[in-house]
Order: sequence, then structure tokens, then C-alpha cells
Amino acid sequence: LEGFHARQLRLSPHVLGHSKAHVGRVVAELVRAAKAQGLQPGPLALSLRGDFVRIGSAYEQHKVRSPDCFDVLVPLRLPPRLQPEARCAASPAPAGAFVCALRAPAGAGWPRRYRTFAEGFCVEPQGRCQLSSALVLRWFQGHLQRCLGAVRYRLQERCRVSLAACPGRAPTLHIRPCSDYVCCHISMAVRLIPAIPLGDALYLTALPPEGPPTASAQEALWGLNASRHEQRLLAWLKEQAPASSCHLKCLQILKGLRDLRGQGLEEPFCSQWGRVLSSYVLKTALFSLLLRGPLEAWDERFLEERLEDLVMYLRDCLRKQALMHFFLGNASLPEAVALPRFLKEATPVNLLAAFDGPTLDLAAFQLLYAWSQAPHLIRTYSRPRSLRPAPTP
Repeated sequence: LEGFHARQLRLSPHVLGHSKAHVGRVVAELVRAAKAQGLQPGPLALSLRGDFVRIGSAYEQHKVRSPDCFDVLVPLRLPPRLQPEARCAASPAPAGAFVCALRAPAGAGWPRRYRTFAEGFCVEPQGRCQLSSALVLRWFQGHLQRCLGAVRYRLQERCRVSLAACPGRAPTLHIRPCSDYVCCHISMAVRLIPAIPLGDALYLTALPPEGPPTASAQEALWGLNASRHEQRLLAWLKEQAPASSCHLKCLQILKGLRDLRGQGLEEPFCSQWGRVLSSYVLKTALFSLLLRGPLEAWDERFLEERLEDLVMYLRDCLRKQALMHFFLGNASLPEAVALPRFLKEATPVNLLAAFDGPTLDLAAFQLLYAWSQAPHLIRTYSRPRSLRPAPTP
């Protein structure tokens, strides 16, 4: 396990640091240009706030294999008085997700003042004016594309940049550094996610599309993003745990074993395997397990024991068909981890609710198989990084 982590999973801090710094500079240029173009938004009243928020495993120290993919939230500025309305338990909210609608005020003054905005970015499911995630995402993609020319000109000595956009998905910024600019010549993909600030470091983001185009009622729903609070929890755990704690290494190794086992599975379960044991599910299980016992037990000497504990905890969750969102309605969090009231009072959400019993039972069986056969999987499917195909952003 130690060798697998060192040779296949662990990232060079030097390379990761250079990649994050380069991504930060390029994204800052693009956001600055987009904000400048939208300083006078006119009747649309939709613009960029001017900052960005780094999220995901690359910024939480548990990314594996290669620092070539990054996630960034880009906060937007909207007209005032749009109110979040929790819809986690109501149709048509997708299973296993906490979602909100952003509802316009019911009074007559707001529709008259922001009529152009409402016509351009709102839908009216069941006769109620609500912000459309699909329309906002379409505007965001076009707005960034229009600003790309100025950024490309300013960055031409450092790197080549391009923007790829798929309908219904956040655009991806591709960065190819020039050979004489940085020592780590890695092409990077940065997912730029438009985000609606709720305050207290909470954001709403568009739900990923699933299957055929969604109805207007689904289009008016937004997913809750609490990445900043996850980063704060990880920082607190780092302070409380031993200096040689292995909790992040356990998460990296489990992600690596999940990927190796996925190479030997056939469809349709192969696709479900990655969704059932998504990185977010694995991280949630780790959070839950860390707060169950003394953090001293996570010293690196006990790597194998703690990793087995994590596998068995996940197995039990899969068999019970329940793994609850770590922050929503969780009353057992430490007092040092302050949560906004919106999260404390939210209805708990089961992250596994979208999957049926047979799928979760099979996932539990394959998880145990991957753990018991870890040496065989590592020998069979591991390849040197230089031979591994580049990941799809």
C-alpha cells in the first residue's frame, strides 16, 4: 500500500504548487476581464462578482496521480431579494441531493423593475418566477467566451488558453503552458462553475444534467455547495490530528483501489461503480469515521488498520443503503466547526438514495473484493504514470 501510494498516487508538492499557482493567475486574468466587461450590466443586471473560490481535491491535499484537473467556483452578482427555497424533499428534486430554488419576490415592484432580467433568466414552474440554472449557465458560457480574446492576448507569452463548453455543463478552461515559462509543463483543465452566493461561504450551483433534457421545474433547481466548510473541517482536523496522520493518505489509497477495480468491471455496473463510490462519498465516509474515535489512532503507523476501518464502514453503509450528507442537519459536529444556520436546520440527505438495493449490495461485494485482493489489483492494473492515458476533463 505504501509503495502503491508513493509510485502511483502521491503528487509532487513542487509540481502541484506550480500548477495551482499557474491556474490561479490565468483564472484571475479571465475573471478580471469578465468583470470589467460586465461593469455596466444594463437591464440584464447579471455580472461576475470579481473573485473566484478554489475547491476540490487539488486544494484539499488528497488529489491523486496528476495535477491536471481543477475546479473553481466563480460567484455571480444577481438582483437583490432573490430568496432560496429548500426543495430537498419535494418532487422533482433528484434523489440523494439537497437542492434549492431561487424565488423572485411576489410583490409587483420587483417584476416591473427587473422585467428584462426575469424574461432572460427566469422560468415559471407552477406559476412562480424562479431563476433558471440552464439560462444562467448559457449566459455564463457566452460571457466567458467573449472575454477570452483579451485574456489570450495578455497570456500569449505564458501559455495558450481555450474554452470548451458543452450544453448544460460548466465550461472548461484548457491551459497549455509555454515551454519556457514554467518548469512543470503540464496541460491543465479548469472547470469554471458559476455559483450563486448564499452567504456564510455557501453557494448554489447548477445540477449536472442526467439523461434527456429536464423539464422547466427541474431547470429551476440549484444544488448546494458547501466546499468551503469542508475545507475548514479538514483544516481543523489537521490541527487536531497527529502531525503524521494518515487520514488523507487513506482517502487517496481508497480512491486508487476504486479506480483499479473499475478497470476490471463490465458495463452497466462499471459506470455505477464510479458513481456509488464517488470521491465525495468516500470523503463523507472519512469525515464520519474520523469523528467517531480518537484522532491519535490515525497515526501513520496504523495506516492499514485505519484503511480497513474505512472499507468496513463503507461496506456497512452500502448494505444499509444509507450514508448521510455530513453537514446537512448534523447535530454531532464539534463546536469548533461552526456551521451556518442554513446547514444546521436543513433536512438530512442520504447520498445513496439514488441507487437501488441490488446495485449497492454489488458495490459492497466489489469493495470487499478490492480490499482483499489489493496486492493482486495493484500488480495487474497499475502502470507507470508515463504510460497512463491522459484523463478526460
